[in-house]
Amino acid sequence: MQGDTIIGVTFESPHKLQSLLPELLQSEAVGKGLEINQRLFKIRNADSSGRRSSASVLIQRRYASRGYIASDLPEEAEPQRITLMASDAEVIIGTITIGFDSPAGLNVDETFGPETDALRAERRNICEFTKLAVDNVSKSKRVLASLFHVAYIYAHRLMGFDSLLIEVNPRHVRFYEAMLGFKVLTGQRQNPRVNAPAVLMCLDFSYVQEQIATLGGQPEKSLEVRSLYPYFLSIAEEANIVGRLSRAHQDIESLRAATSKDDYPDLEGDTVTGEFL
Repeated sequence: MQGDTIIGVTFESPHKLQSLLPELLQSEAVGKGLEINQRLFKIRNADSSGRRSSASVLIQRRYASRGYIASDLPEEAEPQRITLMASDAEVIIGTITIGFDSPAGLNVDETFGPETDALRAERRNICEFTKLAVDNVSKSKRVLASLFHVAYIYAHRLMGFDSLLIEVNPRHVRFYEAMLGFKVLTGQRQNPRVNAPAVLMCLDFSYVQEQIATLGGQPEKSLEVRSLYPYFLSIAEEANIVGRLSRAHQDIESLRAATSKDDYPDLEGDTVTGEFL
């Protein structure tokens, strides 16, 4: 994956989310009669060892503040995972990792294997978001929404996955239910990777798509509804990002090959906010 900026998000502009094509940013803003605020946080792929190391520092700091144990991101990107980072003036303020189901499985299998196998038996195309960490910044909801939206674009719009799994501490369950529409799949269990209790939650990407169509790109609606979706991109902005990523990332087909289910056994009949664990 290339290290180019995927989106830039203004801190103060009335149009809060804009796809950041450097050559188009000025003309888009002028065409909409907006004043450009040069202070942006940017979403990029953590596609170098330096960026991954910086993201690991944020993960370690945020997880330690919650009493969790956290492993560093691997120095080299894994074929079935993409790590995104949000940065403000080159300071990392947020990160999230997308894990695509593959013959190698998912991290959630370790704690919730029977449940993930049941979803596979239903022919659900599952993925996971892990290692979410957002710094204590004044715009943390916007950072979280932006990271989540770009991760959704990769997982659903580009890769075709239909169901998202996360592991969260039980005390954060109500936040993810209310703000993003997740549903609880299991009771509390101990997650050995972080040495903390965890609950498995699931979200259908079809619901995300509906919410983006209704609320995306309208941050003023956050005053009317308790939801993160008003801070997401609009449908038009999302389409812009999808088109650019489809053209720019020629290794998407390689990623699809790495997550191919062709080698799976037949499973039919087998049985901030809080950080994602």
